[in-house]
Amino acid sequence: MKIVVCIKAVPDPKEADKITIDPVTKTLTRGNIPFVINPLDRHAVEAALQLKQTYGGTITILSMGPPAAGNIVKECLALGADQGILLSDRAFGGADAYATAYTLAKGIERNGVFDLILCGMASSDGATEWVGPQIASFLDIPVVTMVNEIADNDSELWQVKTAWEDGYRRVAIQLPALFTVARELNQPKNLSFSGIIKARKKEITSWCIDDLGLPIEVVGLKGSPTIVGDFGTLETGRSVEILQGTSEEKAEKLVEILSEAGALG
Repeated sequence: MKIVVCIKAVPDPKEADKITIDPVTKTLTRGNIPFVINPLDRHAVEAALQLKQTYGGTITILSMGPPAAGNIVKECLALGADQGILLSDRAFGGADAYATAYTLAKGIERNGVFDLILCGMASSDGATEWVGPQIASFLDIPVVTMVNEIADNDSELWQVKTAWEDGYRRVAIQLPALFTVARELNQPKNLSFSGIIKARKKEITSWCIDDLGLPIEVVGLKGSPTIVGDFGTLETGRSVEILQGTSEEKAEKLVEILSEAGALG
């Protein structure tokens, strides 16, 4: 099998309070916040590793982002992926879900023949759930979203189970196809020392806009149809009071405060 896993380098959630919004472009400004792999993408990588172990083949990691995102691609290589490709160019900056999916689709096309594309269901910093399905649309292949089980296949059709409202559905699909995976699909493994050592010998290929042969008008901020009208800071005006004393004293004070506020009947 030839598997492509699309991953995203996202700001470390532990430092999310440092993210700001550019008032001119109205896009996120991440500054020097360190990158981590998008949590749901870890499940996509793990799924690819399990499929490779069962059926053989190769795994290509594809990501779009600044040069620092190469460290996240390298991490996936240390987990067991075979090839890493980073789409990196200033022209790609500020892309919405549509422009991101279009650029990734062109990267997949340039990489060559594939059997299966895996993506995390959503990213922690965007959570649109649009990128995977839009990649499939650009490549004109079928897509199944929110996959939480990949069952045995009969060589012609792959059986997958997906979340569906208050239950689930089973889908039979013919490859090539794209799956967006849910957290319930598997439990990602941690990095191993041997994997880190092996990854040192694996090179990451970097492609810019010229390598993909794309005009600047269709990528990044210029190629994004999403328009942010306006934004502002929400002022809550709330105050916080920390109650002191023993448990009984604090409980008594809390009842008094709620009673005065009319919250108790």
